[in-house]
Amino acid sequence: MLRIDGVYKVFNPGTVNQKTALRNVSLTMKEGDFITLIGGNGAGKSTLLNCIAGVYGVDKGSINIAEVDVTKLTEYKRAAFLGRVFQDPMMGTASDMILEENLALALRRGKARGLRWGISNKEREVYRELLSHLGLGLEHRLNVKVKLLSGGQRQAITLLMATLNKPKVLLLDEHTAALDPKTASIVLDLTERLIHENGLTTLMVTHNMRDAIRYGNRLIMMHDGRIFLDIQGEEKKKLTVEELLARFGSASGQEFSYDRALLS
Repeated sequence: MLRIDGVYKVFNPGTVNQKTALRNVSLTMKEGDFITLIGGNGAGKSTLLNCIAGVYGVDKGSINIAEVDVTKLTEYKRAAFLGRVFQDPMMGTASDMILEENLALALRRGKARGLRWGISNKEREVYRELLSHLGLGLEHRLNVKVKLLSGGQRQAITLLMATLNKPKVLLLDEHTAALDPKTASIVLDLTERLIHENGLTTLMVTHNMRDAIRYGNRLIMMHDGRIFLDIQGEEKKKLTVEELLARFGSASGQEFSYDRALLS
């Protein structure tokens, strides 16, 4: 479903601020894979997601989504293949529009639009049904402006919007990092349920080692723009934080020193 071959990304090339963010990164995701991606600050995690999404072009290598070479495609053209949820709960929704309008925008993404009445009663029933599964009581608040909802509610809605059309690949960029621990846990459980119910191929960046181990069927660890570990299956199920740190040290020759991940 996703194939990345030998990707390099260099920022500010030829200047004193040159930074190689990705170094010969290769990754293949099968349909239905749920990969958690962890690494220290500056490891290249968000850069990798941005290269997949087309926010950044790559300097070398290729990216294929569902057997389509998207390496040269612009960000808006790649959007037809992808769903994405960002760290900031404010980024995934239109704050001055009401809830049903946000959902309607997501449902119509990439589709031809005519001059029919915007949202039908039948469509509203679909939205109520979908929202009821979130367990947040939002099915009764279709006419509320999204900016009046909490960060956790907005992130849950963003997640629902990102999965409405069952994207080829779902990208989650530390999407619970701005939430309090209780809300983050609710959103993560919702994330796992939506992924499994829809059979989505998912790449989730997280700063939390325990979450990286708990969720998904594969765990990838990056450092200095490279993938150092790819742990999956039964090996991942039995993994502990201490074992993960030891594996990282053995593979990279360095200690993992990202306090945010260690203290989460």
